[in-house]
Amino acid sequence: MRENNPRRHPGDRRDRRFDGKREPRAAVPEVQEEDETRLEGRNALTEALRAGRTIDKVFIADGDIDKGLQRLAAMAKEAGAVIVPVDRRKLDLMSTTHAHQGVIAQAAAHEYATIDDILEEAAARGQAPLIVICDELSDPHNLGAIMRSAECAGAHGVIIPKRRSVGLTATVAKASAGAVEYMKVARVININTCIAELKEKGVWIYGAAGEGSVPMYRSDLTGPAAIVIGNEGDGLSPLVRKNCDMLVHIPMSGRISSLNASAAASILLYEAVRQRLNTEV
Repeated sequence: MRENNPRRHPGDRRDRRFDGKREPRAAVPEVQEEDETRLEGRNALTEALRAGRTIDKVFIADGDIDKGLQRLAAMAKEAGAVIVPVDRRKLDLMSTTHAHQGVIAQAAAHEYATIDDILEEAAARGQAPLIVICDELSDPHNLGAIMRSAECAGAHGVIIPKRRSVGLTATVAKASAGAVEYMKVARVININTCIAELKEKGVWIYGAAGEGSVPMYRSDLTGPAAIVIGNEGDGLSPLVRKNCDMLVHIPMSGRISSLNASAAASILLYEAVRQRLNTEV
């Protein structure tokens, strides 16, 4: 690596190779949608889209649907929503109004930001970016708790994938204890593309992994950094793991070998806070 690379720190001895093998990933459990932000029926979704409301996901009747429903799905997709074709019987089970008209949507509890918004927030504060990337979290309480810790630690943003992940639902907002109003959350199509973009902008990527070769105390989180937290069941996905600059672990002395995703994120965030405070002394 060239010495003038903006992502390289003085005295950096990090080994960016990873050749470990992992078992195939199990299916991620389906994210439970929240009634507080659910929209049922064509008119409800149409008006929400016209009003510019952010829609996370649209469950739409699979199979032979009419042109009106097709146009509505196209509008929602253009607005950034994930379209999920499902059996009409599933829509019947999901529905609380029993008048879903072939469509049930999940609105976001808050507006999403962009990666540039997060980096601009760091620049406005005159700080090196500190970001949390969530690799397919399915538990809304975990995402909310991570947002809360990130806000308290002074992080500049959280990044989540568009698919196979919980979004900014009402439960996430509640679990964040108000952090949803302050913490910038970007939703991206592909986490690995996002990682590549961050690397190009000088951000180092640290993956949290129990088998990581570097203890967190020996990592350098003082510069531009993104901490990647894996899925509750499988941890980091293989390609995300490969694309991290470093895999770090949290030293543990107990009999249990792993931490809850939000707890791990909190510990690593505050290690970054500790290191950054020490460099200011």
